[in-house]
Amino acid sequence: MTVPTGLDQDPWRDLAPRVLVRLLREHGDGNFGRCEDAVQEALAEAHQQWASAPPDDPHAWLVTTARRRYIDGVRSDSRRRQRERRYTELGDRLTDHAAPSYDDTLRLIELCCHPALSRPGQVALTLRAVGGLTTTQIANAYALPEATIAQRIVRAKRRLRQVGATFPAPAGAGERVPAVLTVLYLMFTEAHHTSSGAPPTDTALADEAIRLARLVLAGAPDHKEAAGLLALMLLTHARQPARTGMTAEVIPLDEQDRNLWDPDLIREGLALLDRAVPGAAPGPYLIQACIAGLHAQAASTESTDWHEIRVLYRLLQRQSPRNPTIAVNAAVAEAMVAGPAAGLAALEAITPRPSRAHSVAAHLHERMGDVDAALDHYRAAIKHTSSLAERRYLARRAAALRSSSAALGR
Repeated sequence: MTVPTGLDQDPWRDLAPRVLVRLLREHGDGNFGRCEDAVQEALAEAHQQWASAPPDDPHAWLVTTARRRYIDGVRSDSRRRQRERRYTELGDRLTDHAAPSYDDTLRLIELCCHPALSRPGQVALTLRAVGGLTTTQIANAYALPEATIAQRIVRAKRRLRQVGATFPAPAGAGERVPAVLTVLYLMFTEAHHTSSGAPPTDTALADEAIRLARLVLAGAPDHKEAAGLLALMLLTHARQPARTGMTAEVIPLDEQDRNLWDPDLIREGLALLDRAVPGAAPGPYLIQACIAGLHAQAASTESTDWHEIRVLYRLLQRQSPRNPTIAVNAAVAEAMVAGPAAGLAALEAITPRPSRAHSVAAHLHERMGDVDAALDHYRAAIKHTSSLAERRYLARRAAALRSSSAALGR
């Protein structure tokens, strides 16, 4: 589902999953696609009507409108009478204001992560239905064509219908934790590196990912990777106040004012690591959280324990050998320990090469004094990144390099 342009996204992200869950409960989880369409139509209608006359109870308004759209959709179906009777029977037993005993958004994620679906299908469907990400945003997160992501979502909905998927009981959802963690990780990643870059960070989506990660850990308190993911989110989100400049450009870690970092989130994240790390088998989220913890505890880029970070990235690469983002970050750590030439050599081995590899290469060439190569990579990075905020930063760096080079007569 996507929010219509003009709607306030914060309440939408809370309301849309709850309304979708309500329809799925009433009409059957196997009708996922039709229910999602009805909610989307209700959101579009809200965009038209709420600007002039917002309802007193937005949730009840959306539920009522979505129900009507659902019924309109099934009237042309050969089984409409049976479905309308079921709607009437269910409607008599349900009230608009019944409080759910289990978080609706988390239950919707668990439904989307049904074991009958492939992992790519689970993630794509959840990001679409729960995170509200567009097909373009999901495609950017996976570095895949939009058509591929659209096909995954369609196949996932069809498969849910085929298997007659139902909501899992809260106590029986443990098998879905790994898939849920994957979804929350990608939600949080998109929030902090928005595909449009305007704004550069989607704070509401990041907050929602953190809220859901807390719920997952509360339900599985001994799950090391659940603890690792929440710690990673907290330690990363703590840097948010320092990540954006006055002109809405991204400020990289080594240029951030660390006095702006949120000390409460850092303390909470480090405390989670203190409890989770001892005796834990290193998983990808826990390793990344440990890296974030080392950054959080350092007073500056220069005083950061880059040797330990390089070791952790090498361990992470063995677990995720095909992840280009991890490979680029590992190249940065290599450059900080062994020098820019070593970092550039590590970048050369990355295939496919993400856009950030060009910006890192530009910075390393700049450190080596190779102005022409640095500018070439800055231009490539600007061309290939979809983030407006990232483009602003790269353009500023390239302009500063050209200016300093001209002043030196190069």
